[in-house]
Amino acid sequence: MKIISSRLHGILDYLMVVFLLASPILFEMENPLAGFIYGLAAIHFLLTVLTKFELGIIRIIPLAVHGLIEFFVSVALVLVSFWFNKNGNETGYYYCLFLALAIMLLFVLTDYRRKR
Repeated sequence: MKIISSRLHGILDYLMVVFLLASPILFEMENPLAGFIYGLAAIHFLLTVLTKFELGIIRIIPLAVHGLIEFFVSVALVLVSFWFNKNGNETGYYYCLFLALAIMLLFVLTDYRRKR
């Protein structure tokens, strides 16, 4: 069931960027986790700005491609979470798993067939 419109997806993307930028401070993250999260925030912001949808600014990337990128990012975050766990960073492990789940849920619930 696709209950998230492209407009709502854009709003959630920008909120995600704010959440990512605030997370290292809120959760008292240290490097390399904090640096990774700041980098992820920058990439997510760039992806959102470049996407062809209502809240995109430059509108180069098709919305369906945006969705596929988010899908692969969520899979990669699961793998990264295990790396943090292996290196003794419990915060990184749980944070990346939570983020992967949130992004995957957004992917599954978004209607990527844009209707005007």
